[in-house]
Amino acid sequence: MTTLDGLRGAMNAAGVDALWVSDPANVRALSGFSSGEDGKVLVTPEGATLYTDARYTVQAQEEARVPVHIARPPETYRDAAARVKGQRVGFEAEHLTVAGLEALREHWDAQLVPTRGLVERVRLVKTPEEVQLIREAQALADRVFAEVRPNIQAGVRELDVALELEQGLRRAGAEVGFAVIVASGPRGAMPHGVASDRVIEDGELVTIDFGARLNGYHSDMTRTVAVGTPSEELRRVYNAVLEAEEAAVAAVRPGVKGGDLDALAREILNRHHLGEAFAHSLGHGVGLKIHEGPSLRAGSEDVLEPGMVVTVEPGAYLPGVGGVRIEDLVLVTEGGYEVLSRTPKERL
Repeated sequence: MTTLDGLRGAMNAAGVDALWVSDPANVRALSGFSSGEDGKVLVTPEGATLYTDARYTVQAQEEARVPVHIARPPETYRDAAARVKGQRVGFEAEHLTVAGLEALREHWDAQLVPTRGLVERVRLVKTPEEVQLIREAQALADRVFAEVRPNIQAGVRELDVALELEQGLRRAGAEVGFAVIVASGPRGAMPHGVASDRVIEDGELVTIDFGARLNGYHSDMTRTVAVGTPSEELRRVYNAVLEAEEAAVAAVRPGVKGGDLDALAREILNRHHLGEAFAHSLGHGVGLKIHEGPSLRAGSEDVLEPGMVVTVEPGAYLPGVGGVRIEDLVLVTEGGYEVLSRTPKERL
C-alpha cells in the first residue's frame, strides 16, 4: 500500500473529501519533491497534485511521483479551486498559517476543515525504501563518529568536537540533521546542551548527540564517552543508564506500547535512585523529521508496528555533577528489533 492509499483511508475516517498538505515533510512524503517548504500537495479521490513555482520546474519534473502544476499564488489557489468546489477539504491545522487559510477561503468554494496528524499517522510505518535511507544515514553517522572519537580528549573545546562532526557529515555527503550536542563535565546535566566553548577536562564524561540527514531522512544517536578516568559516582550513573537503555532496546517488538517501554527504563533508573534525574521521554520516531511518531513517553498509547523506526534514549542529569544519555536508533521488525546505530557503547 502506498502512502497515498493509506492517506485516503485516513481522510475517509476524518470525513474529508480532499486534503491540502502544507507541511514540508508531508509534501515530500506524498510527492517525492525534496523542496517541500516551497510546495503544496492537494489530495483528492481522483489523485494528487504537487503545486510549486517556476524555480523548481526542472527539479519537480525529476523528483515528483505525482502530476505537477507550476504556478505562484493566487494562480495556485485558482487552479485547485475547480478540483475542490463543493467539497469538505481538510487542511493541516498545525502547519497552515492564518494567512494561508484566509487565502484558501478567499479563492475556494469549499468547506475547510482543520485536521491533525492525518499524513503523520500514515508515515509512522516506514516503507522498505525509507528504512534503507534511514539505515544509510545512520551508517554514515557511525563512520563519522568513529573518525572523531579519538579527538575527544582533555584540552579540546566542545565546539571543536561539534565542528569535526559537522564537517565529517558534510564531507561524506550528508547534511547536519540538527544542532550538535556536546556537553562535557557539569554541562552534561543539560539534556540539550549544544556545544559551547568549554574546554573538556580529564576525568569527565562527554555526551554527544548528533545525526545525519541524507536524502531527506534522518539518523539520531547519542553516546556518552569518558575522557580519562571518571569518578566512581559518574561511572555508577553511566552504568545505570546503560542498563536501562539496553533493557528497553531488548523489549522493543511489535505490539508493545511506547509508554510501557518508557516505564521499563524508568523503573530501572528508579532502582538506582536516578528516577528523578530522568528528565525526558524515552524516545521518539525518526524519519523525514528528526522528531515524529510514535512517542515513547510516559503514558503513551502508541503501539509499535513492524517498519517503525524509533530512538531509545534514557538519561540521567545531575546538576553540578554531570549527566549521561545513551541513545540507539532501532527498527521494529516482524520478530522484534534491529539496532541501526552500530557505534559501540563504552563500558566503564
